[in-house]
Amino acid sequence: MNLKAVGVLLLGVFAISFMDALIKMLSGDYALHQIVFIRAVISLSILLPLLLRYGLSAARTRRPIAHLVRGLLLVIANMCFYTGLASLPLAEASAIVFLSPVFVTFFSWSFLGERFGPVRWIAVLVGLAGMVCVVQPFTGDLQWAYLWPLVAAFCYAGFNTATRYLRETESAPMLAVMAQVSFILVSGLIGLTLGKGQWAGQSDAGLEFLFRAWRWPVEGDVIYFVGLGVISSVIALSISYAYRNAEASFLSPFEYAVLPFVLLWGLLFFNEFPNLLALTGIGLIVAGGLVVWVDGRSKTPVPLA
Repeated sequence: MNLKAVGVLLLGVFAISFMDALIKMLSGDYALHQIVFIRAVISLSILLPLLLRYGLSAARTRRPIAHLVRGLLLVIANMCFYTGLASLPLAEASAIVFLSPVFVTFFSWSFLGERFGPVRWIAVLVGLAGMVCVVQPFTGDLQWAYLWPLVAAFCYAGFNTATRYLRETESAPMLAVMAQVSFILVSGLIGLTLGKGQWAGQSDAGLEFLFRAWRWPVEGDVIYFVGLGVISSVIALSISYAYRNAEASFLSPFEYAVLPFVLLWGLLFFNEFPNLLALTGIGLIVAGGLVVWVDGRSKTPVPLA
C-alpha cells in the first residue's frame, strides 16, 4: 500500500468537503462561473510559481490533447456538481458524486488494462443500490437535480483515469496547473457569454446558480473567495500527486472519507441531515467502495493482452 499517496489523498478530500460547503453558502448570491473563475485565478497564482521553480521546461508537455480532455472532464464534473448542490442537500449530493469509484473501476478495466474478478463487480452493484437509496425514486418526490452529481461522478472518474494515464510524463504541479487553466478558460468563456444574466430568473435554484449575472463580491465575502483559491490549490496538488503515484482503482475508495465531513458541515452550516434510507444508501456506497479496496489489496490487476 502506498501510504503517502493515501495520506495526501485524504488531505485533498477533507479540503474538498470544506470547499463544497463554502460554495454552497455562496450559491444564493453569486454566479457559478464567477466563483469558479475567481477561485481558479487565485489558485493558479499559487501553483504556477511552484511549477516554474523547476524551470520553463517544466511547463512543457508532450500530451496536450490528454491534458485538454482531463481538464474538460474536471471542469464539467465541478460545474455539474455545484449546479446540483445549489438545490440538493450537501451530504446526498456528495454521496452521488462518490459513485465515481464505480465508474473508475469500469474505466480502469476499459482503458488502463486492469482486469477484475466478480467481487469487484459485486461491489459496483452495491454502490449502485446505495445510489437508489439516496435518490429514492420510488417515493414520488424524485428530484431531477440528482442527475447533476451523477454526471459529475462519471466525469470525475474519467478525470482520475486521465490523471493516471498522464502520471508517467507529467509532474503533480504540472497536472494541478493545467487543471486550473482549464477552469479559467471554460468559466471565463461562460462569463463572457452569460455573465450579464440574460438567462437569469430561473425557478430552479441550480439553473439560477448557473445563469446568474456576474456581481463583484461584497467586502465580507472576499475572504471566502480567497479561501476557495487557497483550498483549490491544496486539492489540485494532493489529488494530482495521489493519482500519479498509486492505482486509480485502489485510491478512489479512500475518497469516501469525505462523507463524514460533509455530514458534519451539512448539519452545522445548513441544518441538513439525511433520513434513514438515505443514510443506508450512503452506507452502501461506502461499503461498495471498501469492497473495491479489499479486492484491490488481495490481488494485482492483470493487464489485458
